[in-house]
Amino acid sequence: MTNKVCMVTGVGEGNGRSISNRFSREGYRVAMLARTRERLDQFEKEIDGAKGYVCDVTDADSMSSTVNAVRDELGPIDVFVHNAGSGMWADFQNTTAEQMETAWRINTMGLFVLGQAAVEDMLKSGGGSIVVVGATSALRGGANFTPFAAAKAAQRSLAQSMARGLGPKGIHVSYVVVDGMIDIPRIREMDWAKDAPDDAFLRPDEIADAIWYLSEQPRSTWTFELDLRPY
Repeated sequence: MTNKVCMVTGVGEGNGRSISNRFSREGYRVAMLARTRERLDQFEKEIDGAKGYVCDVTDADSMSSTVNAVRDELGPIDVFVHNAGSGMWADFQNTTAEQMETAWRINTMGLFVLGQAAVEDMLKSGGGSIVVVGATSALRGGANFTPFAAAKAAQRSLAQSMARGLGPKGIHVSYVVVDGMIDIPRIREMDWAKDAPDDAFLRPDEIADAIWYLSEQPRSTWTFELDLRPY
């Protein structure tokens, strides 16, 4: 068992729950961050050693107060997984300024504010790990992915800067490119996914295994970017 703490954003029915469960199985105390209390209450019952915190990752004050609560109740943060991501899809002409800002706040500012707070704890303890869950849109922008792609590209660039600056200080920053459809009911029900074969989907538990692997890499072989896609 370990006394370490893992903080996970965007805890929902897919990746967030699987990531929380994966770290819990390794003995971590897990801080699960999400916008709705009802879902967090459900996951607290399912996952040993996990505690839910209602947090708005578009709001700096909400994030700051949440981090303080996590420290008070669970302890300093050793691993931070930024899984929260905006699913706002629109073409360039139909994208609103509000959508652009919201997508940036969730993906990029959320990483920035919570990352700074987590790094404070990691520097004091001599090291730590930050894993950012990204997407193919961070590498190329599709016609109907304007706000999402712009935010994910900014997020990836921020993660690169973090990795360069924090690596020599013992903090491993990595970026996971999720290249494909995640196997959750909400995605399965979408028109463009209904007829896709099972092998076309990425399973959340296996994404969580990859994130756990990144958080445990020895310093001589740290990975920055890891692509995950169905075979």
